[in-house]
Amino acid sequence: MSPEYRGLTWDHPRGYDALAAAAEAAGDVAIRWDRHSLEGFESRSIAEQCALYDLVVLDHPHVGEAVAADCLVPLEALFAADELAAWGAAAVGPSLASYLYAGRHWALPLDAATQVMACRADFAEAPPTTWDAVIALAERAPVALSLAGPHAALSFQSVCSALGAAPEQPRDRFVDRDIARAAYGILAALSGDATRAAAELNPIAMLEAMASGDGPLLCPLIYGYVNYAARGAIRYADAPRGPEGRIGSTLGGTGIAISRAATVTPQLLDHLCWLMSDAVQRGFIPAHNGQPSLRSAWADPAVDAAAKGFYSGTRATIEAASVRPRHNHAIAFQTEASLLLRTGLLNRTPPDPVLDAVEAAYSRHHTPGAET
Repeated sequence: MSPEYRGLTWDHPRGYDALAAAAEAAGDVAIRWDRHSLEGFESRSIAEQCALYDLVVLDHPHVGEAVAADCLVPLEALFAADELAAWGAAAVGPSLASYLYAGRHWALPLDAATQVMACRADFAEAPPTTWDAVIALAERAPVALSLAGPHAALSFQSVCSALGAAPEQPRDRFVDRDIARAAYGILAALSGDATRAAAELNPIAMLEAMASGDGPLLCPLIYGYVNYAARGAIRYADAPRGPEGRIGSTLGGTGIAISRAATVTPQLLDHLCWLMSDAVQRGFIPAHNGQPSLRSAWADPAVDAAAKGFYSGTRATIEAASVRPRHNHAIAFQTEASLLLRTGLLNRTPPDPVLDAVEAAYSRHHTPGAET
């Protein structure tokens, strides 16, 4: 008889509803899903979570910490190489590749997301497609950056990508200084009254404010939540492009990781394979407020129509998205860098002192050559 498994996911319909419904529908495996807040990812270490749970939903910057703590089972120990290769080829953007660290994969990408542009429902214009156009719009309408929590660093990384920063990992320097100055300048130009009013809002709170008709008219970089598009509250578009036409975005999304505390049974593996199957990704998950990770779902006309164009409007962005640093202490770096950038932007600090501090934090938290 299969044991009852305990899982931990995040407390939002996109993060919980499909998993809970799947657990209820499963006849041969029992899973009880607990929830924590979006910020709960950083409130307790992965090792602590894995000591309490069999299945942990996490995002890819945590994998270096998890590998250092030896608290997850690599997918290569559970699934055949051809299965992993097929999922990697089928996943939208780098959704599975983002969980590749130290030569092995550490989570299945159930959910895919990246930073995209969000517009309030009453924004009647065509969304701007370049950073220059976003800055021009901000001179006559409330445009706000997403800077709360880790998002100042993530927005900075996205703009750097649009300006040509190399996405390859590993890297011993966070960002080339000329690109970093230009990216900081773009963010500084958008750090006016609307950004200051929204500076404490995480993406969910920002989207809720926009959906209610309050908050900014447009946010150029924010993690996309299909739920707001499906009800017509938010219109999404691709992230802005740089001067050479490159889209810049930083991958989000979440994956299901298996703790070393779990007793892995064939029934559990079958359930996970079912969640990753094409039919479930295109049907069951979207029908239960989820945001699928397979390209076939993002390209499905029926799925897109139900989401009022969310997937077609942002697919180019997620296909081009960059992966965040995943080394051990990457979360600590992300937290420190975001505080430095947010404080610098809101205080109108010139770029170089802020960028010096960000690079110093990266050097302090990063082991050269750690990410492979």
